Amino acid sequence: MSFRTTRPLHPVLLDDVRGAQKMLSGVARTTALEGSRHLSALVGAPVHLKCENLQRTGSFKLRGAYVRISGLRPEERAAGVVAASAGNHAQGVALASSLLGVRSTVFMPVGAPLPKVAATREYGAEVRLRGQVVDETLAAAQAYARDTGAVFIHPFDHPDVIAGQGTVGLEILEQCPQVRTIVVGMGGGGLAAGIGVAVKALRPDVRVVGVQARAAAAYPGSLAAGRPVAVDCGPTMADGIMVGRPGDVPFGLVQDVVDEVRTVSEDALSAALLLCLERAKLVVEPAGASPVAALLADPEAFDGPVVAVLSGGNIDPLVLQRTLRHGMAAAGRYLSLRLRLPDRPGALANLLGVLTSVDANVLDVGHVRTDPRLGLTEVEVELHLETKGPEHCAEVAAALREAGHTVLP
Repeated sequence: MSFRTTRPLHPVLLDDVRGAQKMLSGVARTTALEGSRHLSALVGAPVHLKCENLQRTGSFKLRGAYVRISGLRPEERAAGVVAASAGNHAQGVALASSLLGVRSTVFMPVGAPLPKVAATREYGAEVRLRGQVVDETLAAAQAYARDTGAVFIHPFDHPDVIAGQGTVGLEILEQCPQVRTIVVGMGGGGLAAGIGVAVKALRPDVRVVGVQARAAAAYPGSLAAGRPVAVDCGPTMADGIMVGRPGDVPFGLVQDVVDEVRTVSEDALSAALLLCLERAKLVVEPAGASPVAALLADPEAFDGPVVAVLSGGNIDPLVLQRTLRHGMAAAGRYLSLRLRLPDRPGALANLLGVLTSVDANVLDVGHVRTDPRLGLTEVEVELHLETKGPEHCAEVAAALREAGHTVLP
């Protein structure tokens, strides 16, 4: 795609991103670029992970928030800033404000994870819990801005925010000059737009691919319509990119500087998170793992070297536990079976002996004795097993059948 440089069409230019990079010197970390042997073998070309999950506050959001607040006039700083967020943007605004000596108020949903609420307070913001969903929280923050004169800091729909996020793109080009494809998660589009502006200005040959959760994918329809179109978001573990409508400012940029937008399933997201943890030893939230999910879903679609941007690592431990369990199931690492046994002493012990012989780890055992479909001397056993993958699952089932057990459908 061609990259135009006229400001009426592009409110963010390469010079803006370079200026943001200077502003962020000593504030935001230049995050590591780590190679992934597993993904490289899968794609058939070098794959690198841009670790914004290791950025201060645990995500890229500090970059845009700091640049936006730095640009406020003295009287605007005096009035303070306000933001609405369930997590990453909240922490970015809180820390940026503290570093710049600006008072910040952050509205968060009532059900926001306690670790994110605590972190936002520790970074210096006054936290107010309002609303059950982000839209209600956003309305409360905007009302506060109208009533108090505080400046509302949007998470993605402002040129300064996009310029700040674009510094990730400059770092990628410095760290991996030979890059051919950059894959980045998309919610409102600020990060993808910023990276695209920086990269396309310097390396128009580099392909920029955005990734959205399939249950919350506003960009494909909006790009087809030629304007931002709202969609109803379904449930997704990738709450960090669950945005129902693209931002006006990033949308105009994405049209020109993002080559393709892909969507990924919940299974792919959970498998990607598991891979990051097991193979790369990196804690990544589901939204941050979306580029890896895209690589897993269609590895042949990306020319290498590839850089996948891990945009954040702020994940509630309970969500991490559920997501990892889902990821292991999607990868064939869990096996659930139902069998009928004679209801006599030693029958269960014999069954467990078979499982021990094939190195299957028993997580849970359930007994049913009252089902009318059972014979008088029968018991139904439900097993939940941890295995080593699909081949091991088949081996376990075969061993049970060889031992004379009937595996129920």
